[in-house]
Amino acid sequence: MTATASRSSIHDAAGPRDAARQVVVLVSSVLAIVAAFIGSGVVVGTPIQDAAGGALDADSTLIAPGTGAFRIWSVIYAGMLAYAIWQALPAQRHDERQRRLGWWVTASLVLNAVWISSVQLDLLVLSLPIIVVLLAVLCRLFVVLRSAPPKNRVEAVVADGSIGLYLGWVVIATAANATAVLVAVGFDGFGLDPEIWAVLVLAVAAAAGVALALWGGGRIAPALSLCWGLGWVAVARLADEPHSVTTGIAALIATAVVIAATAVARVRSERRARAAQGDERPEGAS
Repeated sequence: MTATASRSSIHDAAGPRDAARQVVVLVSSVLAIVAAFIGSGVVVGTPIQDAAGGALDADSTLIAPGTGAFRIWSVIYAGMLAYAIWQALPAQRHDERQRRLGWWVTASLVLNAVWISSVQLDLLVLSLPIIVVLLAVLCRLFVVLRSAPPKNRVEAVVADGSIGLYLGWVVIATAANATAVLVAVGFDGFGLDPEIWAVLVLAVAAAAGVALALWGGGRIAPALSLCWGLGWVAVARLADEPHSVTTGIAALIATAVVIAATAVARVRSERRARAAQGDERPEGAS
């Protein structure tokens, strides 16, 4: 059997599984958008900020981002739907990178819908482990993205860009969710001032952003959405209630740190790429 015939038989055998994966990713993206529409409370349901006794509202905790921050969900959902449509094209059916991404993308979208449902049902405490698992799934997706480069600019935008935005936002959303749960259950902070805890939580979020920047070679999308969230935490604390100049300044510093780390990591990554291209030149080439 020739190599071409062997590859053809492998594709034929994997064809139904690949087609199923494409359909499931597409359906799960639509499910996530429907769940988000319900969660917005535009027609039915209760807006997320009003559900669970308002525990996730912009003025509920020191780590809650301002209301405007949540507009990023429209961009994330649009990006994930674009990815779902793009990966469903025949050209992507047997793509190894999409095989590795597909089921994890589905898991992330389903978890997002489940998280919205848990908040709508006033199960605030349950929402925390759900969003933590969602964050872990998105980190796994980041590992897959990092392990193989996109084939072209379209894939870089719809796959790497959309998933990166999703990941960066869920980092700050997890921090806000955890803080909301702790406040709701009456956590007293072991006697420490709430502003100290707020600064510590923001430091953890910034550390996560720095880690993603250094490990991902300065990818812009995760840093962009994380800094968007951090920036809106600063806006909420400096211009709204609960007012906290300390928390607002800490959020601004965290934003600056993530931006700086991303810029440095990107410059280093581009230098390594140019050096690698130089090493691949034929000996004696100018």
